[in-house]
Amino acid sequence: MRIRATVAAVSGALALSSLAIPAAQADHGGDVNEKPSAAERFGTSPNRSALSTAAAAAAEPVVSNVTVNSGKAVAVGTTYAKTFTVSLTASHASGIEDAYVDLWHGTDVEDDIDGLLVQNEEVASCTASSATTSTCKVTITATPGSDLYKNALAGTWHVTAGALAGDGSIYWNDFHTTHKVQRYSKLTVNASPEPVTKGKTITVTGKLSRANWETFKYAGYSTQPVKLQFRSKSSSTYTTLKTIKTNTYGDLKTTVTASTDGYFRYSFAGTTTTPAVNATGDFVDVQ
Repeated sequence: MRIRATVAAVSGALALSSLAIPAAQADHGGDVNEKPSAAERFGTSPNRSALSTAAAAAAEPVVSNVTVNSGKAVAVGTTYAKTFTVSLTASHASGIEDAYVDLWHGTDVEDDIDGLLVQNEEVASCTASSATTSTCKVTITATPGSDLYKNALAGTWHVTAGALAGDGSIYWNDFHTTHKVQRYSKLTVNASPEPVTKGKTITVTGKLSRANWETFKYAGYSTQPVKLQFRSKSSSTYTTLKTIKTNTYGDLKTTVTASTDGYFRYSFAGTTTTPAVNATGDFVDVQ
């Protein structure tokens, strides 16, 4: 795995003059060619010597606590764009001037990127907690059918993190961490008949579906294990009764014996590409 880490000793004026990302943050069109390098984002000095570069590398900013969407997977449906916040903490003896974050999908930042989510802001919002350390925040927007133009993009994405210090030195790592971008999921349940006589059969049906970014519709998620759960009317805790699998169309169907009043629901644990989801409990009156 190649890590591109860049350190540059540049003047504050030069660094701040190169903050804009051409078109990328304004046009979320999934154009993977618009991913900036450290030089394009922060600016670098073309005249620095190998000695000065080595000296700067020993004092590059330290970046930690990169948090995407409060640590939760980014789940995107079929209709609305999803905007989320990314924060990072950076420190350097000269202080922190700016930061950069993007998410990209692929195996190599130079030759194999098929998905890109860039930050909306030209400059990160950085709040100093001391003379040397700041927490910086940006927002990123993911749009189905545009940034997320194919279902194969669901799963694990790389996170690029960069920071610009007050003296112009730069931290930049295209493989700083990873984060999941997923196809939003839905799960339904229906228990019948209602009411039902104690000891009789209850049929519980439902459907597990997820967003299709190519058709802008929800489609059944096939052959997935889903738990049937129950909680009595007097309880707040669900208990798993059995696990079944969805059919080819994402449909669920099973039976249980009626014993007491309560709520039935289906529960899906999620996969790398699709988030966990619980159906809203369906109440059955047992007489």
